Amino acid sequence: MNRLRFVAGTLELDVDDAALAAVSALADAGLVKHDARAACHRAPGSAYAAIVRAWVRAGVAYEDEARAYTELPRGLRVHRAPRPFQAEALDAWRRAGGRGTVVLPTGAGKSHVAVLAIDDKRRSALVVAPTLDLVRQWYDLLRLSFDEPVGVVGGGDYEVAPLTVTTYDSAYIHMQHLGARFGLVVFDECHHLPGQSYALAAELCLAPYRLGLSATPERADGLDRRLDALVGPNVYRLDISDLSGQYLASYETVRIEVDLDGEERHRYEAARAVYLDFVRAQGIRLGSRAGFSEFVMRSAVSEAGRRAMAGYREQRALAFAASAKLEVLGDLLTRHRGDRALVFTQDNRTAYEISRRFLVPVITHQTKVTERSEILAGLAEGTYGAVVTSKVLNEGVDVPEANVAVVVSGSGSTREHVQRLGRVLRHREDKRAVLYELVTRATSEVYTSERRREHDAYR
Repeated sequence: MNRLRFVAGTLELDVDDAALAAVSALADAGLVKHDARAACHRAPGSAYAAIVRAWVRAGVAYEDEARAYTELPRGLRVHRAPRPFQAEALDAWRRAGGRGTVVLPTGAGKSHVAVLAIDDKRRSALVVAPTLDLVRQWYDLLRLSFDEPVGVVGGGDYEVAPLTVTTYDSAYIHMQHLGARFGLVVFDECHHLPGQSYALAAELCLAPYRLGLSATPERADGLDRRLDALVGPNVYRLDISDLSGQYLASYETVRIEVDLDGEERHRYEAARAVYLDFVRAQGIRLGSRAGFSEFVMRSAVSEAGRRAMAGYREQRALAFAASAKLEVLGDLLTRHRGDRALVFTQDNRTAYEISRRFLVPVITHQTKVTERSEILAGLAEGTYGAVVTSKVLNEGVDVPEANVAVVVSGSGSTREHVQRLGRVLRHREDKRAVLYELVTRATSEVYTSERRREHDAYR
């Protein structure tokens, strides 16, 4: 009898010639290989659905000892009617065989699509999220939505239940043991997944149903192309412009350019010259995909390289925190003193400087969870008119409704822009959101910002 077993994130196949022939396409692709030491054939856990489908089509009899996931006896206990585009996204995912990525702007309700998908398949489900903040949010959402135990793996917890939430780090560590226990896996902010380590979390899992969620799945390194194999293709996509006004608040973006003062300009040009002279001497092409990584590696092995890295960091810091930016920020906070504002920076140093200068609370990765909750509650209640943060509120974290965002500094990436704009786009009647982008003229910051704007124009 043909048998299929799950062992440490892989599938062991004890098969006859007919069963092996049925999965010949997988063998040709290198997914099914003979393991001489174990005297069987072996495949990654993620090949489970393809193997089972191939055997069913070929009429191959087999014993499935791999599958350990269960059915959920009860569906949703809290029913919330989906918005039309959420229903369309679920339908597109369902028609794609329950595998694929749904791309929706921040604030559009991607998590509700996942809840609907779990209810649709009624299989034990694992949600993988990038941060502990998001793990807590998913835990609360699943407990509210389903009458099922909800487990958490990560952050000191290890409790596995029919519905479980984990981080990408914990999924990578534990999936070889957990990979057979879930029939559906949801990868929140799935643009994290294609990295070399995190991808194993998908490869070691046999879940036949997979859902990826992201506002911007594209990656600068091009690895987003791996999502097709790890999760499934993009099955549904809407961008901010498709939803603003009706389902997201109407918004505008205002770009404000500032100049370095005389001393800052002198320091900037001197630091940048040291950095670029080294790049040219080494023949590094910064415009190539691996250019900056090559610079980082070469800068670490010589004194000239270390000076170049110091120059790179100094010119970057000067562009990010030009004194004129803080002056403009002060004007904006005064202009919007009756609104609720989020101020974003690229680095902690600038965030703390803004906090001290303008007496607004700050949230960084160093801020304790309880303090972060108190600050956000204060923003929601109107105790604080503004909060400054460095990156930690970029991704997926629910922030009380604000209608003003000021990007003092950032990477200039499309993803970062969309995430930050999404923080102020929670739909509310008569609310118009505005995103201010502060850019220092004649610096590398202008290039990254322009590159993002050109990308957005042709999407």
